[in-house]
Amino acid sequence: MEEHVAQLQSCMYQYSRAIYRSIKDLIDPYAARETQLVYRRMVLAECERTMMRLADDPHYFARPDRALFADIRRYFPITAQAQVAWSVKEGVGAATSFVEQQVEAGLLDGGVARCHATTRKGKACQRTPLPGRDYCPSHQHLEASAVVAA
Repeated sequence: MEEHVAQLQSCMYQYSRAIYRSIKDLIDPYAARETQLVYRRMVLAECERTMMRLADDPHYFARPDRALFADIRRYFPITAQAQVAWSVKEGVGAATSFVEQQVEAGLLDGGVARCHATTRKGKACQRTPLPGRDYCPSHQHLEASAVVAA
């Protein structure tokens, strides 16, 4: 299992680096050289943070591409933001697909599924869902309302 975790971390590292490499040259060219270096470090840190969060908690990270773009957009001139948004969307989309494959194979989250609901305090429910379901016995009523809404 430790080997799989190391492989997953390596893959997520590669996704974050691919996103960073695709946008690093678009960082504000009018800023001072030292400022550009700081901006690059910040963009790289945000890319890595997003990928680690995606790997750690894929069920509770809604729209990771939008979150990453919102975190890094201030480092780019307005003329480059459309290209940055596209690169982020494509990179995060690929990483999300990879993580979903790992979840479906039961290789992520220790192979143990978690309930998709949140508690009254806003934290993720830690209980195991019913077999073949997304919710635990305490939150099974949420699945019925999700089916009716669809």
